[in-house]
Amino acid sequence: MSAVLSALYARGGPGWLLGFVMLAPWLCTLNASSSLAASLGSAYLMSLAFTAAAFAWFGTAFGRYTHAGAGTGLAVLLLAAPLFQPQFLVFALVRHLSGRWHGPLLRALAAAASWVAAEWLLPKLLGDTLGYGLYPSQLLRQGAAVGGAAGLTLLLLLANEGVAASLTRRRDGWRAMLRPLALAALGPLLLAGYGLASQPDGTAAAGKPLRMGLVQANIVDYEGMRQQKGARAVVREVLDTHFAMSYDVVVRRHADAVLWSETAYPTTFGHPKSEAGAEFDREILANVRAAGVPFVFGTYDIDNDGEYNAAAFVQPTGLTGFYRKTRLFPFTEYVPAWLDGPRLRRLLPWTGHWRAGNGARVFPLRLADGREIPVLPLICLDDVDAGLAIAGARLGAQAILTMSNDSWFSDDPEGARLHQAAAAFRSIETRLPQFRVTTNGYSAVFDAAGNILAGTRMGEPALVVAELRVNRPAPTLMVRWGDWVGPAAVVFLLLLAARAAIPSWRPQAEAAPQPAMRFPVRVAVLPPAARVAAALLRVIARAGLLGICVALLLNEPLRTNTLAQIRLFSGLFLAPEAASWCVLLAFSAQASIGGAALVLTRGAQRIELALGDIAAVELWRLPVPGAGVALRLASGQRWRYGLALANPLAFATALSVAGVPRSVERSGAVMGVYARARLALRRRKLDLPLAKFVLLPLALAIPAFHLHQHIAYGSAFGEYYTFGLKAYLVAFALWWAAWSIGVVLSAALLRAAIEAGTLMAALLRPGRAVEVRGWLERAGRLALYLGLPGWLLANLFGT
Repeated sequence: MSAVLSALYARGGPGWLLGFVMLAPWLCTLNASSSLAASLGSAYLMSLAFTAAAFAWFGTAFGRYTHAGAGTGLAVLLLAAPLFQPQFLVFALVRHLSGRWHGPLLRALAAAASWVAAEWLLPKLLGDTLGYGLYPSQLLRQGAAVGGAAGLTLLLLLANEGVAASLTRRRDGWRAMLRPLALAALGPLLLAGYGLASQPDGTAAAGKPLRMGLVQANIVDYEGMRQQKGARAVVREVLDTHFAMSYDVVVRRHADAVLWSETAYPTTFGHPKSEAGAEFDREILANVRAAGVPFVFGTYDIDNDGEYNAAAFVQPTGLTGFYRKTRLFPFTEYVPAWLDGPRLRRLLPWTGHWRAGNGARVFPLRLADGREIPVLPLICLDDVDAGLAIAGARLGAQAILTMSNDSWFSDDPEGARLHQAAAAFRSIETRLPQFRVTTNGYSAVFDAAGNILAGTRMGEPALVVAELRVNRPAPTLMVRWGDWVGPAAVVFLLLLAARAAIPSWRPQAEAAPQPAMRFPVRVAVLPPAARVAAALLRVIARAGLLGICVALLLNEPLRTNTLAQIRLFSGLFLAPEAASWCVLLAFSAQASIGGAALVLTRGAQRIELALGDIAAVELWRLPVPGAGVALRLASGQRWRYGLALANPLAFATALSVAGVPRSVERSGAVMGVYARARLALRRRKLDLPLAKFVLLPLALAIPAFHLHQHIAYGSAFGEYYTFGLKAYLVAFALWWAAWSIGVVLSAALLRAAIEAGTLMAALLRPGRAVEVRGWLERAGRLALYLGLPGWLLANLFGT
């Protein structure tokens, strides 16, 4: 059943909806597997069925390309299915092992992480992943700007796990099915919400649009034509066709630049191998000069190390340079050196001998009106590598130019459609528009959201002329962090493995018995209005931190303006935080137990509440403006004042010992479980504000400031020697302040994730809420105290 649903999902169109349920039948089978061998056997069969259902076209296309026959190619593909789709075996292995030590939630997270980790560590031949199947959904695919296609795959897997868990519990009634279904619905809802909020506005870019002409000549069988007509005649026909179509693009449709497909010029350009080749080179240069616009076309380049599949950038003034294809297709364009040899070449005569380029490059596209637009070229399989597009975006590209030759999919358009969808994700991840031309289809123009603005059918000559406004977009999270989901999944799995291997890592060790409370203790005695005011101010302060994060993400000049950051930080966070603290201070008091009464004193003011009148002590289920308790009186009413204090659990225990009949906190409710989980763990020294917000920023600021002094002034004390001690100290203070703000913002984002994870655990697994929070707290410390220094070191070494 999962294979059938996968086949429908892979076909695109409305079938993308099946992505959230297609693996659920197989997951139910895994749930019923009692042994590791049974789980791996099921995974092997699933990899076979999935390959046959979703990628049969690749086997038949490969068989025709190698002249081995479509049937032989399909048989070889199915035989190699576990190597072609290895993530199924890794997923089943990790899912089975993690199920021995963890509950269903962590098992699902571990299994989904293993899937994307396997795809990151073991790059697949076609670079495919389940997330590409969401391309037909304009809203959901926008999530790739945050986590790439791998992030979409992760959410799809978790949704399938939720559906499978719900099906497993169907005999327990609809209430038991509801929680995992809520988890399954969470992924699509998050993606849809982000898609609604993040749709890029293509009209926002200022200036004149880039009008590009794409030439799809539909000349595919170069080798067959060469055998019939000879190499010179083939090149002659190819160039005449492209010249004629380019004339139409430039003269009649007024394109600013022209793009030909991969290897459109089927010999080396600029390094002719014969006098005939030199003549063709001169003819190309003459045509570009006559057109008066730049041409970019697929060709070959050569040097002392070998030959390259390349893209030539030719201006009317001459050749600008070459981009050399980075990602070559194995066993067609190259053979690994350790495997290469005469025997293999005789066995596989179609294998190529090209060399790989050295990564992304950005070229200036100089237009006739004087504009210069930096563009990122990609050739064929390059466009399945998110890293290349991200590197190009970081280098300042404003558009992607993709050249491909999908002619070997002429009889299997499913492959060409998948390739086009994968290319579109590079635009979504980087928010760069893309002009993509192929030999015989599908050619298309994508905007920054991955929408097809213009395109062609397959198997016919066609011209595409489209214009897009281009600029350098605000960097997405993918551009900032890179393809981060796979590495993050590996780290998560390593932490789970460490937990299993090191008994002392069990988070229960962090849960400490509540110490005896020593009276008097400082509390804030808050009437409802005061609590609302303090809570509102604190919520504004926390929301201000998240707002600053968004502002820094969207506003590039702000990221380099420390004074503006300080003003923003002071106004949106420090001011409301200080005001909230002042409210708490205004109502502060000392609490103690005197005789048979709870005594609250502030100067000459004194409030006494008989312990016999207190029926229960209830934790604030919503911990704002901080942790605290409400006192339930014997009459059933709550006391009119709430008490905010640092350790409400110890306070409740002390009152119980002193004679309060019973102390409860409604721990059965979700928010009660959440509140208890927040207070159950021992606070570490690394959690103290001094360590987190003073010493850590100082440790980060010192090396960064040191490097800045060397770069800007030539030595560690260059600014001191030039402008004096005051200027030097002010500059260091600004660096320290900037790093302090950065650490506070990072801690705020981590805190939001920890609280959200704890709340989710309280909802789905209340008995494991403390354990989950323990792991979240540890992960947060690692991210803050190791992640930030690691990021700084990476940038220092990169510099």
